[in-house]
Amino acid sequence: NFTTPNMKNKVALIILLFSALLSICWKTLEPNWINQQRGKYTLYYTPSDAKNIKIYSAMFNRSTHAVEKFCGTKLKQHFDIYVHPTRQSLDSTWQADWSMPGFTSECWMVASGVAKKLDIISPKLWDEISCEHKYGNKTETQQLITHEIFHVFHGQVNKSSDFSDTDGIDWFVEGFATYASGQCNADRIAMVKKAISNKTCPNTLNDFWKGNLKYGLSGSVVMFIDKQYGRKKLLQLLPHNKKSKILQSLQLTEDELIANWKQYLAGLP
Repeated sequence: NFTTPNMKNKVALIILLFSALLSICWKTLEPNWINQQRGKYTLYYTPSDAKNIKIYSAMFNRSTHAVEKFCGTKLKQHFDIYVHPTRQSLDSTWQADWSMPGFTSECWMVASGVAKKLDIISPKLWDEISCEHKYGNKTETQQLITHEIFHVFHGQVNKSSDFSDTDGIDWFVEGFATYASGQCNADRIAMVKKAISNKTCPNTLNDFWKGNLKYGLSGSVVMFIDKQYGRKKLLQLLPHNKKSKILQSLQLTEDELIANWKQYLAGLP
């Protein structure tokens, strides 16, 4: 490898020009964010959503109120809500936040929440770009937003604010948001009860947040904890970032928790 000074200068110039071009392209692609202070949160949106923002704000406010009512306390920190105009905008944010430059979201992914931020694709776009969520189903749309703001609340009290430093609590993080938002409905409970009856239910909590039944499995375990141990105990579990700490707080082994959960579900009508 031998490079003359002149060649080095040319290479440096090419790199400089390429970097400048990338910067220009990024600025061109970057959304033109408008921001508004909304009390609990700062709302970011683009001109394409200016006509929708009043409706969206009402939905965000309802969900924030539902979260604080369920938890019996206010959100501890101000947070941001980004309403993305395209899936590409959401993907680029996740790529940067998660240090995964090649990440491309699945068609059912439309939002995510952590302590400081909620990212969401403009809900009115869901009908055309999501394979699972439909804006026209107002109840499910509201529940999904509430689900993500429960993640915001959870992140603000958890030892890992973005859930990146956790051990074996995917079932609890997602189960809490699923149950508390009202997504753990009768249909999901029925499917879980059928899996238990057919002996196809996972044997470990780590496997609860997997497969087609993951929302029902994880949500119903958190529902069991809430009904059996009370809301105060459930909220006391939120700071823990390790499964062992959650089980220790409940004074149960993992096998005992799963067995007691099965017994609880069997007693439901």
